[in-house]
Amino acid sequence: MKKHNFSAGPSILPEFTIKNTAEAVINFAGTGLSVMEVSHRDKEFMSVMDETQELFRELLEIPAGYQVVLVGGGASMQFCMVPYNLLNKKAAYLNTGTWASKALHEAKFFGEVVEVASSKDENFSYIPKGYEIPEDADYFHITTNNTIFGTEIRNDLDVNVPLVADMSSDIFSRPMDVSKYGIIYGGAQKNLAPAGLAFAIIKEDILGKVDRPIPTMLDYQTHIKNGSMFNTPPVLPVYSALQTLKWLKQEGGLKVMEKRNVEKSSILYDEIERNKLFKSTVKNVEDRSIMNVCFIMNDEYKELEKDFLNFSIEKGINGIKGHRSVGGFRASIYNAMPKDSVEWLVQTMQEFEKKH
Repeated sequence: MKKHNFSAGPSILPEFTIKNTAEAVINFAGTGLSVMEVSHRDKEFMSVMDETQELFRELLEIPAGYQVVLVGGGASMQFCMVPYNLLNKKAAYLNTGTWASKALHEAKFFGEVVEVASSKDENFSYIPKGYEIPEDADYFHITTNNTIFGTEIRNDLDVNVPLVADMSSDIFSRPMDVSKYGIIYGGAQKNLAPAGLAFAIIKEDILGKVDRPIPTMLDYQTHIKNGSMFNTPPVLPVYSALQTLKWLKQEGGLKVMEKRNVEKSSILYDEIERNKLFKSTVKNVEDRSIMNVCFIMNDEYKELEKDFLNFSIEKGINGIKGHRSVGGFRASIYNAMPKDSVEWLVQTMQEFEKKH
């Protein structure tokens, strides 16, 4: 039976990435050695790092004055690195979910933090609007896609202070204007590579302005100056990231990805709206994520939740269970998710509806 992987992360990767990474685990670049055992200083791996950073620039159309950093620690380490490097007196945060809350919590260790708005009052089921950002803030932090609650900011905001965005789960899902951001960062395990890698796209002129000393490994300038090779990088995830970026380019780039993602999410959201058993957890259509579709049973069918979960597993659907803070179901449909898997999920929902 074919498996349909809707896991939120670590998540589905392109077959191209899995196949090429598996081959490199056995024999990397014709060396007769595994990519897991060659020196990261050898020319073969140095070329992998260089090409990965270059494809970041090409696919995202990153302008001059920005650097791409690839490091370990995941996005959670970036929650600390961002304020360590940028927060001198005050930072502003938009609180739209669990990960935004965690980032805000870390920033409080480094200075004053203003929560400009929060959607916690309705269990993070919407994106706040109409808030004001302090003009004297060192930066404004957002989490563009909320994997747990299924909301997403799908436009590039115009703000009057440096904009910092956690794009762990929607990076490369659409074209974007990088010039509007001071830092874009994220963990790789949702839309790019296996777990263990984080990326940061950094506008160089926002660095070097804090009064505090910064530990070497937490200083963005350390990694910029050393081409992300100050210490041993997570070599396998970096290699896998390169394969995903090559796949993205071969598929036609980010305009193609956005078109596919909108189509896939529309197929699923349309079924959720039609099907008597289910309802979306995000009421405002404009706030709904195209990466993580969250839905629950309608109130009168709550007792069928476990039955539907078991039924979907029997149908080869993996990772559909919703996060414990929301309940219900979550279908993560990242770039690598094929349209036919989304259609299979819809068919499964329809079959279950007929049974009940």
